[in-house]
Amino acid sequence: MRVRIVLVCVIATMLAGCGRAVHSGLSVVASTNVYGDIAGQIGGSHVRVTSILTSPDADPHLFEPGTANGLAVAEADVVIQNGAGYDAFMTKLEHAAPSSRRRVVTVADVLGVHGQNTNPHLWYDVPKLPAIVHAIAAALAQADPPHAAAYTRGAERFVASLTPLDLAVAAIRRAHTGARVAYTEPVAGYLLSAAGLRNVSPSGFTRAIENGSEPAPSDVAAMSDLLSKRSVKALLYNSQAISPVTSRIRSEATAAGVPVVGVTETLPAHRTFQRWQLEQVRALRLALNG
Repeated sequence: MRVRIVLVCVIATMLAGCGRAVHSGLSVVASTNVYGDIAGQIGGSHVRVTSILTSPDADPHLFEPGTANGLAVAEADVVIQNGAGYDAFMTKLEHAAPSSRRRVVTVADVLGVHGQNTNPHLWYDVPKLPAIVHAIAAALAQADPPHAAAYTRGAERFVASLTPLDLAVAAIRRAHTGARVAYTEPVAGYLLSAAGLRNVSPSGFTRAIENGSEPAPSDVAAMSDLLSKRSVKALLYNSQAISPVTSRIRSEATAAGVPVVGVTETLPAHRTFQRWQLEQVRALRLALNG
């Protein structure tokens, strides 16, 4: 009997040890896999990242977190959220499990972006990506001082890896400054500004789509008119927030010969942040060149 008890204790100890090995590293929870991927690249083997929103088919504005999400936030050393009303569910999860040791990075606060009508898709603001990266690295270093130098190096590598994206955006700006484009909602609005493009979509249409409501008939008509008259060089289409109205607008663009460029709010499978953004920018440039 004693041998059996000892054996059980040894096995339990081994399993507990294995559990600690699996869960070693700084616990980082990101509201979306966009920030999760950035944190993972910065932290490398020193972090274990949980991203709450990962599905490319999910609409972040309609997301409702579950129990597992609450547990992840409760146990997190570092939380990364967008702010600006985009991922308000994160604040609820944090308030449900207060922690004095948890570091929280709110990207909207890092960039000083606030206001009721603010475009919350901050990860599309290419010129400001280094500020986001360094803020995340700083939070990781504060939560895990022994590896602070590694996080600094990780941030430097990430910023350097953005060079192809910066060059691609600059190429659009040189060739197409002032070009008129439209979008179904302002997912890539910051990118268009960085590239020197001019969005002429009816604001009533894009606000309604972003809020999940039906645009006024006059706004739909104005959007359709832009496309039928080929008054824009491209239509940027949020492929994660599809409705009968946006599907109709996409079809009208295709029928009129206006190139459609799909964009997403979360990171597609098997993509790094850099590759994802670069592919979208190259698709936009191809559409404008067409």
